[in-house]
Amino acid sequence: MNWPIASANAHLIFLKCTRWQLEETLDKFSCPFHYYCDSIYPGDYPAAIDLLVLIFTAATYMSTLLFMLADMSASRGKICFHQPKKFLLPSGPFSLPVFLFVLAKGHRINTLFPLFLMGPPILHLVYISALTFDNGDDKDIKYVFFEASTMSGILHASLNLDSVILPYYTGLDALIGSNFSGECPSCVCRNAPLEVGGKFVSYRGWSGTTFVVVCVLCMRIVCRVAGEKLMRKAVVLKWLLEGLGWVLITWDCVYLSANLGVERRELQGVVYGCVFGLVVVHVLKLLRRWQLICCVGNHSQLDKV
Repeated sequence: MNWPIASANAHLIFLKCTRWQLEETLDKFSCPFHYYCDSIYPGDYPAAIDLLVLIFTAATYMSTLLFMLADMSASRGKICFHQPKKFLLPSGPFSLPVFLFVLAKGHRINTLFPLFLMGPPILHLVYISALTFDNGDDKDIKYVFFEASTMSGILHASLNLDSVILPYYTGLDALIGSNFSGECPSCVCRNAPLEVGGKFVSYRGWSGTTFVVVCVLCMRIVCRVAGEKLMRKAVVLKWLLEGLGWVLITWDCVYLSANLGVERRELQGVVYGCVFGLVVVHVLKLLRRWQLICCVGNHSQLDKV
């Protein structure tokens, strides 16, 4: 992408603007739509805030990776979401509220790294944690409570992420798809109306991926509380939704890593490489589980002989 010539201050105004104002223009031919930023960016948080967010995110990522590796090396079935894990995983009752707070305040996290780049991988980390680990050992009431709170947290996290990335996408469209009018640092002329979220990146936090992951958690509740006849159908639907969820997570990461290469390419490569690593571990876990099932089936047939 070719960036228009702009000062660093104008660059910050565009990418952090939360309200664009359309004003009347007399030049309908060369400047049919004239916009300017009608909000003031309060400034970045100190670098210490960015560092704390980075450390916390890295710690939850490592806990997710280690538990997934332990799950893959287990000799039978899926390791349940035991009590100690709940406070270490991104979708747990401790980490998820922290991520909600980070995303809610993430517009000003921009010193060491911009959260509009780190936000989507954080949300996908929560997705992966929710899909991989289950509150399997809990009683019915506690199970429903934890799954419902996780669903609510994911939905709120998606909305909070959109409040961070949509101003960036809108400003990106205003910066790349417009011409400076010279009336003010953010005054631009456009041939088409400026849309919320812009036209260059179509990713949204509130998306089909969020809907599918929430549906998976709903189906887990149905499988826990439903009768045996309904449970069989619900389990099949749950498996299908889980598979679709992993496909959508992979697609989001591929799309974002290919379309957000405007700046900080090295950071993007590392972050999305880490998310892809979790997806690969999950695929290997499924292959190993299938291998174990085949081995058990072969042993059963030999025992009958």
